[in-house]
Amino acid sequence: MRSEPVRPDDGYLRALVAATERAVSDAAPLDSDHAGAPAELREPVADAVAELGDELVALSRDLHAHPETSFDEHRSVAAVADLLKRHGHEAEVGVGGLETALRVGVGSDGPHVGILAEYDALPGIGHGCGHNVICTTAVGAYLALAGRAPGRVTLFGTPAEEGGGGKETMARAGLFADVDAVVMLHPFSHDVAMHPFLGRRQVEMVFRGVAAHAAAQPFMGRNALDAAVAAYSGVAALRQHLPPGDRLHGVFTDGGSRPNVVPDRAALMFYVRSAEPATLRDLAARVTAIAEGAALMHGCGVELTWDEKPAYLPIRHNRALAGRWAVNQRECGRTSLAPGVVPEFLTGSTDLGNLSYRMPAIQPMLAISGPTVALHTVEFAEAAGGPGGDAGVRDGALGLALTALDYLADPALREAVHAEFEAQGGAVDVPHYFD
Repeated sequence: MRSEPVRPDDGYLRALVAATERAVSDAAPLDSDHAGAPAELREPVADAVAELGDELVALSRDLHAHPETSFDEHRSVAAVADLLKRHGHEAEVGVGGLETALRVGVGSDGPHVGILAEYDALPGIGHGCGHNVICTTAVGAYLALAGRAPGRVTLFGTPAEEGGGGKETMARAGLFADVDAVVMLHPFSHDVAMHPFLGRRQVEMVFRGVAAHAAAQPFMGRNALDAAVAAYSGVAALRQHLPPGDRLHGVFTDGGSRPNVVPDRAALMFYVRSAEPATLRDLAARVTAIAEGAALMHGCGVELTWDEKPAYLPIRHNRALAGRWAVNQRECGRTSLAPGVVPEFLTGSTDLGNLSYRMPAIQPMLAISGPTVALHTVEFAEAAGGPGGDAGVRDGALGLALTALDYLADPALREAVHAEFEAQGGAVDVPHYFD
């Protein structure tokens, strides 16, 4: 009998990598129709990023060496606050009801741009999503812009992106109420100006049955585990009817205690992901129907708990602002690709999506690893703490700083950014979208 699992054949992955390499080599970068900030504003900001480079890399390495998981990022946020203080900026820590959230700003009038930092890590993997790079590029962009840009600039430290929804909690506390647009980046295997992230909801299904002796009187039981298995099978059958890119995945969290007792409780946890808010809502309704049908089939009850932590909406991209990012990355020798070149199903979910339905937002992807390295792996964590991550810190801080400056200094760009946002439907009541 085989004791080890059969490793999946990697033929499809190898073919995908080859096809992506050909597409990337043939693709043109995203471009912009707008001039952005004038040279007399850009040059001092770029010089400031260069001067901060060593400090930013040191902060990135420090965060990488001391990873902290969602809502426990106390050392990380303190390290960020210490660097800001050394440069004369006293940050508020513990804003929005979150102990590890941070806010610091400059300017008092004019357009207001927010720069977003993440610093939570993954259990057992550390910074396998590269949040040390996200954080330090945001800090560097803020410090470079402070005192050198028109308008208002605020740095937000946003905890618990990995499942905790810190940005949504902060938004509900009103921290983004007067922010006009937000910018951040995400490390990746390729440079992409606009890459989709799926919306995500989570549901716990708890089935209740009637316990009985499984040998002597099984006919007096109602098997909650059977109901849970039926629900799992129903979700599995649903997968073949999903739109491309949608995802359903789950685990059993309770299946009973002993084989000789008909289980009176069984539970599942599912993540439900979709590329559009409307399709995410529809998919959640279909999963609900499956759970209720499975309970009815087996004479059980079922309790569904949706979104114990905030749901994540998919990212709504802003092409006008992302185009300026792509132009600014050329100064670093990077080609930031348009959508569709890198396979768009190579993705996950992020709470930035929630902000992108409140205001214009971008989250370009920044290459720090080789093209075959996936997020949320040990290999990506190694890249985030190595030379690729260091280069990403310097290049990313410059890109964010110049893109935020473009937004603040170019009225025509701002008008285009907000016209695009309104054409996409404008602001959405995120907290009540799934009611």
